[in-house]
Amino acid sequence: MSRRISFYVKILGDDMDTLIYSDKDYKKMIEAFVNVSVIGVLALCQGLSPIRAEKIAQVTAPDFDIGVVKERILNEISPEAREKNFNTMIAQKYSNAVIKDVRSGVKHIKLTKYCAGRPVRINVVEVDMKLAKGFELTPVLSSDTSLNSRRTITTIAKKSNALIALNGTYFKPQTGVPLGTLMINHKMYTGLIYDRVAMGIFSDGNSTKFDIARVQLDAFVEGSGTKIKVDNINQPRMLSTYVLVYTSDWGQVSPYAPKYGMNLLVENNVITKASANPIKISQNGYVISGPKSVLQPLLEKKDSKLTINTNPEWKNVKHIISGGPYLVKDSKVFVDMTAQKLGAIGGRNPRSAIGYTADNNLVLVAVDGREGSSVGMTLMELAYFMQSIGCTNAMNLDGGGSTVMYVKGQVVNNPAQRGGIPLSNAIVLSELE
Repeated sequence: MSRRISFYVKILGDDMDTLIYSDKDYKKMIEAFVNVSVIGVLALCQGLSPIRAEKIAQVTAPDFDIGVVKERILNEISPEAREKNFNTMIAQKYSNAVIKDVRSGVKHIKLTKYCAGRPVRINVVEVDMKLAKGFELTPVLSSDTSLNSRRTITTIAKKSNALIALNGTYFKPQTGVPLGTLMINHKMYTGLIYDRVAMGIFSDGNSTKFDIARVQLDAFVEGSGTKIKVDNINQPRMLSTYVLVYTSDWGQVSPYAPKYGMNLLVENNVITKASANPIKISQNGYVISGPKSVLQPLLEKKDSKLTINTNPEWKNVKHIISGGPYLVKDSKVFVDMTAQKLGAIGGRNPRSAIGYTADNNLVLVAVDGREGSSVGMTLMELAYFMQSIGCTNAMNLDGGGSTVMYVKGQVVNNPAQRGGIPLSNAIVLSELE
């Protein structure tokens, strides 16, 4: 049934009149508005006084394609035009693939490429975040109560009411604790590992934007007139000189203090206990663990305030999920595997990746590997693939046996373990409640 749109117009003081437009009329009206707007801008430029024109002439003008401008304006004010353009773009970009509609603005693409003459199966999900209304991209943990947990992608997806899910960042296999920066709904669950690259997700309920950068932790505790740097949050200790913070998400108790160190329990910004042994972590507190010589000054007044920021300073960032290495940076292939201390994940393997395009479309990729019908990809091959499908920035996620993609109720790739191994975390496109 054709949709009809009503406009109420009051003309010259007469009674309110109702103008009724069909979809076809509506689209014509929008195009007419855009054309008039563009012509008006051009006419205004032509009508500039000689002095203003001379000043403007001194500035090199960018290329001005009226067709492109009109298409972009239509995309913003007409959902129908945006959907049509998205569908056309996907069909052209993945011309030799099987393309499935998942929801408005969400496409699932299955294709086979050949790397060094051998086949590679790839699953891609591309999302126009403006068309996919009512959905949010967010990292999720396998458990709501502890970092020490692992569950299958299907269990995680169903728990999160997810339409799409892809395995997330690295994790410690023995415990499930994520290894790298993970923030969910403004809460920092785990800190960095080697300042690895991460994706920041900025969402205010009306729009979603992304950024990818190498992230450093900028955290500290203040008390008794002193300020102490915090090296990490809820991560395994790498150096005895580090100051670490453990929250109740880590578990019920903190680890032992390092040699010549101490643990301090903080509850409601007050230090209530000091010990070298593990300390039970209260729900409304945290444990600071580090060298005794560094933490001792905090005991003078026993006050403590924890502040957590990141560098770059991602203001209003809602979620962060780390990965590594980079694959695409500013539209160029950029694989910094050595700099991020990820030399062990080289070779041709199953791969997972996340990125975004110049139009802010989300791109999720799962590559099958380690089998005759799909040999997997090297990181360079994956990087060139992400660039070829339009990613301006992209990064590698945990791969190998962890690679698994879920679309609309089922696992769509072919992990070595049927349904995928139990995971610590995932990145999901979930329906808002």
